[in-house]
Amino acid sequence: MLNKKSVEDINVSHKRVLVRCDFNVPLDKQTGEITSDKRIVESLKTINYLIDNNAKVILCSHIGKTGQNKSLEKVADRLSELLNKKVIFIKEIFSEDTMEIVNNMKDGDVILLENTRIFEEEEKNDPEFAKKLASFGEIFVNDAFGSAHRAHASTEGVTKYLPSVCGFLIKKEIEALDGGINNPKRPLLAIVGGSKVSSKIDVLNALLDKVDTLIIGGAMTYTFIKAQGGKIGNSLCEDDKLQVAADILNKGLKNEVRILLPVDNVVAKEMSEDAETIVTNVNEVPDGYMGLDIGPKTTDLFIQEIKVAGTVVWNGPVGVFEIDKFAKGTEEIANAMANSNAITIIGGGDSAAAVEKFGLEDKMSHVSTGGGASLEFMEGKKLPGIEALEDK
Repeated sequence: MLNKKSVEDINVSHKRVLVRCDFNVPLDKQTGEITSDKRIVESLKTINYLIDNNAKVILCSHIGKTGQNKSLEKVADRLSELLNKKVIFIKEIFSEDTMEIVNNMKDGDVILLENTRIFEEEEKNDPEFAKKLASFGEIFVNDAFGSAHRAHASTEGVTKYLPSVCGFLIKKEIEALDGGINNPKRPLLAIVGGSKVSSKIDVLNALLDKVDTLIIGGAMTYTFIKAQGGKIGNSLCEDDKLQVAADILNKGLKNEVRILLPVDNVVAKEMSEDAETIVTNVNEVPDGYMGLDIGPKTTDLFIQEIKVAGTVVWNGPVGVFEIDKFAKGTEEIANAMANSNAITIIGGGDSAAAVEKFGLEDKMSHVSTGGGASLEFMEGKKLPGIEALEDK
C-alpha cells in the first residue's frame, strides 16, 4: 500500500507549490479544442485543496509528444472555467517576466506553465532543466499518475531539489490498483485484451500469480489460438510469440488459474463499418477473414464470470470498439461490469476510452487515468515518479 507523504502531510500555506499534473488531453485536429476534459477534472481536488490552504499554485504538464510543440493554452482556459478563477498562462517558461510573475504571486493564485515537452531536456531528465523547473516552487506535488512510470525532469528530476509529495489523484490511483490486485475481494478476475501479446507478456505473467481467473480477449487471442493449432485466417498474429503464448497457458495450468479464451468470434474481410460479418468458432476462421470482436457465446461466457467475481480488473478491449460494428463485445463486457456487485477497476488506456464511449465511467469503482502507468503497476514494476516521493 502507498506509504508516501501526500499533500495533506505537509504545510503548504503561503508556499509556492509546483504541481505536476496530467493535462495531456485530446485536442480536435481541426479546431484545436479540447475533446475530453476528464484529466483536467481529475486534477481539481488537489488544486482546490492548495488554493483553500493559501498556497501559491504553479502547475506544469506535458501535452502530446516531444517535437509536436502542442500548447496548454486551451487547458488554462478550461481550468479557469472549472476553478471559477483566472489561471495565468505562461508561454515563455524561463523568461525574466515569468520569474517576476511567480515572485509576485498572492496566496491562492494559480499559474499554468507551457508544455514541458517543448524542451527536449524534459524526457532526458536533464538535471539542470529539472533544477530550473524546481526553482519555481518551494514544495513539489506530483499528481500526474499517467506519467508516473516515466523518469522525466518534471516527474522525477525535480524531486532532487524540493520536498516532494503526492496529490490526491496519485493517492487514489495507487490505493485502488494496489487494493484491487494485491488485496482483492475474491474471486479476482482479470480481463486482458488488446492487439498484441508482446505488449502484455509481463502483465499476463504477473497476473497469473495473483488472479483466480484470467480472460484473454482482443486481437492477441489469435496468437493463443494459433499456438493451440487453431485456424485463424487473416487475423492478427505474432508468429514469434507462439511459444510465449503456449508458456502462458502452461503457467495458468501450473498455478491452477482458469484461463478463458473466446470460443466464437465476429469476423470480416476488412476492418470497416460497412464490412459484411459472420460469426465463426474462434479456431475455425475462414481464409481471407479476420477476427474483430468476440462472438455471442463468448460474450455470455465472459459475463457469467463477471457475475460471480468479487473483483474485476480490466485492461484492453476485447474487439475493435472504435468501429461500432465491432464494439458489441466490449460494450457488453463494460455493461456487465457496470451492473455487477464486484469491485470494478479499469486500467486506463483503451479500456478507459471504451468505458467513456459507452457512458459507463460513473458505474465503475475506479477508472485509471494512466494506461501505461497502470499497466506497469499491474506488472509489479516500480513507478519512478512515485518512488521518488518522500516516505511517511
